[in-house]
Amino acid sequence: MFVYDVKYGDSLFSIARKYRVTLDSLRIVNGLTNATLVPGQALIVPSNVYIVQPGDSLYQISRMSFIPVPTLRLWNGLQTDTLLIGMELYLPPREKYPEEGLSYLIPTTPEETESTARTFSPYNTYFGIFGYRVTEGGGLSTLDDEVAIRATRENRVAPLATITNLTPAGFSPELTKQVLNFPEIRNRLINNIFTLVKEKNYAGVNIDFERVPADERDLYTGFLRALNERLKTEGYYTSVALPVKRSDDEYPGYDYGGIGSVVDFVFIMAYDFHEAHSGPGPVAPIDQIRRTLDYAIRQMNRNKIILGVPRYGYDWTMDNGNVISAKAVSVAAATNTAMQYEVPIQYSTLHEQPHFSYWDAEGHRHFVWFEDARARAAKFQVIVSYRLRGVGAWQLGLNFPQSAYLVAEFFAQKRVL
Repeated sequence: MFVYDVKYGDSLFSIARKYRVTLDSLRIVNGLTNATLVPGQALIVPSNVYIVQPGDSLYQISRMSFIPVPTLRLWNGLQTDTLLIGMELYLPPREKYPEEGLSYLIPTTPEETESTARTFSPYNTYFGIFGYRVTEGGGLSTLDDEVAIRATRENRVAPLATITNLTPAGFSPELTKQVLNFPEIRNRLINNIFTLVKEKNYAGVNIDFERVPADERDLYTGFLRALNERLKTEGYYTSVALPVKRSDDEYPGYDYGGIGSVVDFVFIMAYDFHEAHSGPGPVAPIDQIRRTLDYAIRQMNRNKIILGVPRYGYDWTMDNGNVISAKAVSVAAATNTAMQYEVPIQYSTLHEQPHFSYWDAEGHRHFVWFEDARARAAKFQVIVSYRLRGVGAWQLGLNFPQSAYLVAEFFAQKRVL
């Protein structure tokens, strides 16, 4: 396979003809419901043969196919980098990297929940079922998760109960402080989590405490250690979601080294570098993700790291250079917006993320940064090169048609059940 960047004047028919693939294969792989395209849109071409076009170079084909230039030379018997228009280059199958995938599933209707579990089970080892909220005094909220757990188990994926410090006002440092500073409350919460996992047939937990204060750093690590010691007596997993850290100074409430030593694995939330409350910019820039991983693997075993990637982007509404609002948009919704306003999609090779801008009917300028097939494939290459435990996504309800195809292209899924 390779990723094609739609050019002005392209149609689905012309692309299929150019690369000798069927229209149906392009539609299915890319989740296209109509033939409309926008310049800059990233399309997966499901072929193991590349037809050389005017202006092509081995370097460009390498970037499109995510196959190193030396490998292209070797498999095609090339003695030089000179290419002829119309030449057929074989794209050898890449060795699939064995990984454990963790993606978040939010229960909705029984039919939708079962469908989501069934659709994404081939690409995931764990589903983080979202989510239980910690209450004052160490209790847990309720969640209608029976269908989600059953569907997850039936599809041979391990369900993890996601436990958060989320309140109606947002993630709460005050609630975290209460839980961590009072042993009675902390122990009650650990007992409640253990009971939840055991009684509901979960395989373990994913702890997602956000905005942990700096002065609670060691207490938080101690809580995770105590929780893991309790859960592992019956073979349950303890995992934790972590914010990105590129140095000790960032998010000082999270001790990467300490946490990595007391849990089974971590999910690094490598997204929202720019988000709804910031100015426009890349949501998951590859250069900053590499910095995060460089720091992380100095602190913990790389085999404990699952890299979390987004299935969304943001659309920022501007007024005189200031952000007046912002909203999250799925990958499919972002592409459809570019089509609606007939604006080309740009691509940052530094950040490995697409973006575009447009003007709405009220005269406001919008900036959109999001994820696409090129950006996702680049992250998958990083996971392989850093030899991480796996990849995970927030969250499965957001429409990203090409993602599953790319997971199957790059990875061999491990099972733990």
